[in-house]
Amino acid sequence: MESEREIIDLQPGNSNPRRNQPINLNHYATKKSVAESMLDVALFMSNATRLKAVLEQGPSSHYYTALVTLISISLLLQVVIGILLVVIARLNLNEVQKQWRLNQLNNAATTLVFITVVINVFITAFGAQKTGFLTARASRNPL
Repeated sequence: MESEREIIDLQPGNSNPRRNQPINLNHYATKKSVAESMLDVALFMSNATRLKAVLEQGPSSHYYTALVTLISISLLLQVVIGILLVVIARLNLNEVQKQWRLNQLNNAATTLVFITVVINVFITAFGAQKTGFLTARASRNPL
C-alpha cells in the first residue's frame, strides 16, 4: 500500500528531477529535532552563564533568589526537553503504531519549550543589570 512506504512523494506533479525525489518524513523529523536540540544547547549555555553571573554577585544582589530559582528551573526544563528530543529523533515516524506516541512526545516538548521561553522572559526582566557607561555614571552620582 502506498501510504505505508518509508518514503512518501509529497510533490508528485513537480517536473524538476532534483525536486522530483520523494521526501523521507522520518529523515525530515530527525533533522528538525537536531535543529531544535542545537537551539536548546545555545539557550542552555546562555542560562549557565547567567547563573554563574548571578552566583558571583552573591545573595546581596537584587532578585538573587528569584533569578537563581528561575534559571535553575529553566536549565532543568532544557535538560528534559533535550532528552525528549533525543527520544523523538530515535523513533521512526513512519511506523503507524508509534505515531500517536511521537505526537504526544512532540506536544510535551512544545509545551515545555513554551514554558521555558516564558521563564526566560522573566529571567531577562529580573536580570537587567547596569553595565558600562551606566555603571560608571551611577558610581559618580549616587542617588
